[in-house]
Amino acid sequence: MWAHAEYIKLLRSTSDGKVYDAIPEVAARYLGKRDKRKQLDISKPNRKVRFMRAGEILRVHGYAAFTLRWSSDNWKSVHDTRSTRNALHIDYVDLTDVITSSGICIRFTFFWIEDDRWEGQDYRVTVR
Repeated sequence: MWAHAEYIKLLRSTSDGKVYDAIPEVAARYLGKRDKRKQLDISKPNRKVRFMRAGEILRVHGYAAFTLRWSSDNWKSVHDTRSTRNALHIDYVDLTDVITSSGICIRFTFFWIEDDRWEGQDYRVTVR
């Protein structure tokens, strides 16, 4: 019976020229303008971002609480940003203001707070 009902709804939608049982609020959310959506590139321990677009946000995930030491000028100046933990217990840092133009390279490393140790490896993300 369910398949027959779906077929009847499909015929009705075709006849009307619009989806018969569309919920306006859902359609507005998924088919409407999506300007408010953040453009994120997420770098995780198992998925390293190597390149990204200017104007996007670089979100760096860690497996525990950390301080992200990062630079956008090849370590001439250094910034330390402490991670934030979200409701899913994911520790992350968002780098937003620094990624405004192409041609820069973001370099970063981790200081693991609970272990009181540095990662010992640098990571790079090139902004195109």
